[in-house]
Amino acid sequence: MLLAIDVGNTNVVLGVFNGDELVESWRLATDNKRSADEYGTIIDMMLRHDGIDPDEIDDIIIASVVPSLLFTLEHMCFKFYDRSPIVIETGIKTGLRIKYDDPRQVGADRIVNSVAAHTKYGGNLIVVDFGTATTFCCVSGEGSFLGGAIAPGIKTQAAALFEHTAKLPNVDLELPGKFICKNTSEGMQAGLIYGHMGFTEHMIRGMKAEMASDLGCDVDDIKVIATGGMATMVESGVDCIDIIDRRLTLNGLQILYEKNKGLHKKRVLQD
Repeated sequence: MLLAIDVGNTNVVLGVFNGDELVESWRLATDNKRSADEYGTIIDMMLRHDGIDPDEIDDIIIASVVPSLLFTLEHMCFKFYDRSPIVIETGIKTGLRIKYDDPRQVGADRIVNSVAAHTKYGGNLIVVDFGTATTFCCVSGEGSFLGGAIAPGIKTQAAALFEHTAKLPNVDLELPGKFICKNTSEGMQAGLIYGHMGFTEHMIRGMKAEMASDLGCDVDDIKVIATGGMATMVESGVDCIDIIDRRLTLNGLQILYEKNKGLHKKRVLQD
């Protein structure tokens, strides 16, 4: 079985695949202070809790946007699973043509999501990930990563308001149900959530227009795929999202594993 690990700035998402079937998945808080032993022990416990024998893990693939944690997890793989993981980095086979000024600057999460969306849905796509950052990735039906945009996610915006103002509170991210609010907490919720909805619609409208012009297609032929923790909340107030796929990143890791499963080397133990 394959252990897929997606390391984000807020959460580490893990999934176990048997072939192309996702058997189980888990979510951990990203913590740079945890050691390889701690991560290994936690993952071992989660596997066993859901009836998966850690000895059945044959391969591991990792995508990380936190470089300092990648080394820790690679060491964990060596110690607990006796193998080197496949890491999503420059040089890995993706099947995409990266049309970026410097392809090395494209985050691993954006590549993984784009590969998954292109493989699963085809056609001209905009892939939106509502996470710590909200990222937009434009992918042509022919498999070109055309570029995109990056902005602070809703939770990041909320944290910035709380941390950098004297009086604004730390609010729960819930829909206030109205735009004109009569207290500070609801006013922040309206600004953060409804503001992000409007921002999302504006970005997608502009991207569709540029893609249609560049690719010679109709704007209605461009599908929008959304993923990430805040996707459902944003989708509830917009008309521009076609599909929400919560497993997009894990599916992308499994797809990339199939493309690259000869690249890693089993660790050679020294006597």
